[in-house]
Amino acid sequence: MKAAPACRRVGLAMGLTVTLGVHASTAELKPATVAAFERYVRATEARVAGEVADERRFLYVDTLGETTRARLAELAAGRLVIERLRTLEKGEPIEAPDGLIHHWLGVVFVPGGTAAAAVDLLRDYDRHAAIYRPAIERSRLLEQSGDTYQIFLRFFMKKVIAVTVNSEHTARFTRIDSRRTYSRVVSTRVQEVEHPGTPSEQELPVGNDSGYLWRINSYWRFLERDGGVYLQCESISLTRAIPFGLGWAVGPFVTSIPRESLTFTLETTRSVLAKK
Repeated sequence: MKAAPACRRVGLAMGLTVTLGVHASTAELKPATVAAFERYVRATEARVAGEVADERRFLYVDTLGETTRARLAELAAGRLVIERLRTLEKGEPIEAPDGLIHHWLGVVFVPGGTAAAAVDLLRDYDRHAAIYRPAIERSRLLEQSGDTYQIFLRFFMKKVIAVTVNSEHTARFTRIDSRRTYSRVVSTRVQEVEHPGTPSEQELPVGNDSGYLWRINSYWRFLERDGGVYLQCESISLTRAIPFGLGWAVGPFVTSIPRESLTFTLETTRSVLAKK
């Protein structure tokens, strides 16, 4: 019995050593990986462009045929609809060598909400750190030109290990009519932060870091209908591939974080709008 604390100390030390090893494992973002991600984005955006132009396909759950009514009932009951998607090119998957593309779509419904209020909340970038903490630690609007915004976001992600990332994005909002708006938010710079919150804090070189987030795009749709507003967000992100021997730590991080981040963002947005 007396040996148990010592065993725990040894286990903790071993876990810390392995975790530090994960952080020390640098991944390189290669041109072929970037090219594959850009192909994936182009194919996805071509499909998105067709959907936002067609009111019948604007909302994902309206395209599900026999299950549409059941999914709408789930949303009305306060549940989140979330699905993993996969864009194909000429019927074939688009694989990213030395990387993983994560593609998720989620929908929530806010009774009594309006599209205008939802859009205003998402465009209030100076307050994102207060609204979406701890996922977003810092946020600010860098520049605005009409409906186009240049923004800074500092992400914090934790799943076995913790990662902090500084990023910049271009966001453009397009109002279709009084009930429908959509937005495209594309990352333009993503840099992992080493030793965040300490005097030795520094940004690692772009594409030469732990590889837990290299790119992230999001596509929002706002539809005012049925006595409230539907919020739909489609997220596409790029991370490193899972290195051999580190699946226990890296695997859950790169596969779980995209889904959990989208869930948190949509549920937080719904909660804030419901209080207005």
